[in-house]
Amino acid sequence: MLDWDHNAYYHRLLLREMPQRCRRVLDVGCGAGAFADQLAQRSEKVDALDRSAAMIEKAKHRTSNNVNCVLADVLADPLPGKDYDAIFSISALHHMPLQDSLPVLAAALRPGGVLAAIALPRPDLARELPVEIVAAVGHRLLGAMFLAKRAMGSNGGFAKDSSHTTMPVVMDPPLTTREVANQAAAVLPGVRVRRLLFWRYLLIWQKPITPDS
Repeated sequence: MLDWDHNAYYHRLLLREMPQRCRRVLDVGCGAGAFADQLAQRSEKVDALDRSAAMIEKAKHRTSNNVNCVLADVLADPLPGKDYDAIFSISALHHMPLQDSLPVLAAALRPGGVLAAIALPRPDLARELPVEIVAAVGHRLLGAMFLAKRAMGSNGGFAKDSSHTTMPVVMDPPLTTREVANQAAAVLPGVRVRRLLFWRYLLIWQKPITPDS
């Protein structure tokens, strides 16, 4: 009963990275489309991509008319567009090798465009034990608060929806936050990676603007 959706909790954090004027954005690993629908309120067009047919069907039924839901795999299929103003991803990067996926996403951004992703790190107790302890306590405290909000009919409870039972999940992410940072930096100079409290990391990169852009 005290469980809640950590991905939804970090939606607002990702939205802060969205450029003020967006013509077209890409949501990689869109799942059932909840975040893509939020992006659609701030962008003229959203391409929502997922390799799960079940998730794409759910997304088609819950997203706005300016959301293009696409069944595709970043590493196997062409992306539905190019020169994106921003590319977002929630809990998808740990499903694919960074050295393969990050160059594909970087190439699809326009110069000055932003890549912002949240994904799951492998536990690194030697370096992150204090964070893990605070997260465990905070999870239960916030869970109780969110449960109370839901009981009062509030929309701020971050309840997990039914799509969580069918969404593909990696139970053992391959990389720690530190390893993600090292691998990402080798592909995207200037990338920023930091551990978030509730069992996620945040990756931010802005594509450089060069004289020949």
